[in-house]
Order: sequence, then structure tokens, then C-alpha cells
Amino acid sequence: MGRAFEFRRARKEKRWANMSKIFTKLGKEISVSVKQGGADPDLNPRLRMIIQNAKAANMPKDNVENAIKKAMAKDSALLEESNYEGYGPHGVAVWVETATDNPTRTVANVRSYFNKVHGQLGTSGSLEFIFERKGVFTISAAGVDHDELEMTLIENGADDIQVQDDDIVAYTSFANFISMQHALEAAGINVSSAELRRIPNTTVTVTDEQAEEIIKLLDRLEEDDDVQNVFHNMNESE
Repeated sequence: MGRAFEFRRARKEKRWANMSKIFTKLGKEISVSVKQGGADPDLNPRLRMIIQNAKAANMPKDNVENAIKKAMAKDSALLEESNYEGYGPHGVAVWVETATDNPTRTVANVRSYFNKVHGQLGTSGSLEFIFERKGVFTISAAGVDHDELEMTLIENGADDIQVQDDDIVAYTSFANFISMQHALEAAGINVSSAELRRIPNTTVTVTDEQAEEIIKLLDRLEEDDDVQNVFHNMNESE
């Protein structure tokens, strides 16, 4: 195993060990969702999805309810969602999703992270050809009729289905995300998580030493309170 593998594993452990960061991220997602679509999960599919993900992340129910109430308050902060696209070291593309009450601060911070590793922040849309936005549904394989589930997924727009450890992961186009969510709910299928990700169409293979440089950038971005998600096209299968 190379050093890059160890760095990647450490990043994953760090990300999931920091529950406070996860809860803060979910709280922001709830706030944005409530502002955009209202506080009733039955009428707001995005909020329903976030609540489902919060449950999977073991976020206390009180925390979820408090986040919804806070978002409904007249004096609550208005969060703006913004995307930043750029290249890190060695030509690796990096897409950053943020939710912030101070876009000026956020863009300055993101730009500084790229500059520190001799990367470059690009213009909006500059990485559209590299990343495709897809819906990703994770379903526990335990006690599930795989053939029946696969048929349901295919009928409702799944373009890729994978078995990962004890889970079944289905990928859909962005356009089919909500319809797939509704179909799985109607079928009574328990979804562990449902999210939108930026999936790279092409990847860049780097050495262990180069990977360490890129991982430093990814870590800095993920540690920023305004950053919600970070996607990249570094090949992590080596």
C-alpha cells in the first residue's frame, strides 16, 4: 500500500469521525431547503431527503427539528449556495459546493486554498465538461430481493447499479433524481442515503507524492465551515 492510500484512508476516517462538521453541514442543507421549499417534508422532497440522510448519520431528531425551526425564523441567516471550480496541483480538477451568509469571505478563502498549493480557481462552468451531476442512492442489501430491487431501479431511471460491501448503490441522472426518490418511497424501500454528487467523466492518475499535495488542498477545503461538498477527478483506485 502506498502513502497516498494511507492519506486517503485517513481523510475518510477524519471526515466521518468529525460528527460536529457533519451535523453543521446537514443543518445548513436543512436551512437552505426550508427557505426554498417550506418546512413540510411531505411537500418538500429535498427536505425529506435531507432528513433521511440526517437519520442515517445519527443526527438527533431534536437537532433536525431545531434546524427547521431556526430556518423558519424571520431573523434567520439567508444562506447562498455557490459553486467554485478550479484546478489543483498536477491538473486535478476540483469542484467546491458552498453554503454561506458571506460570499465575499467564502470566495476569498477558497481562492487562497488553491493559491497556497499553486492551483488556480477557474470561472463558473469551466469544469462542466469534466463533472456530471448524478443522483446516488445507497440501499442496504440486507433482506432485500435483489432482482426485484434492480427491476424497480431500472424502471425508474437508474443508469448504473453497483454492489459495494453490504450496500446496493444506484446512480441516476440529475433529471431522474426526484422521480427515483418518489418511486423508492412508494415501494417502501429503505434508502440509507440519497444525495447529488459531481461524478468525473475522466480521471487523472498521479504519484503518491503528488496525491499528498492534492489531498492537502482537499483537506483545507473540507475543513472550511462554508464548504458543503468537495469533488475531484483524481484517480483513487491506484
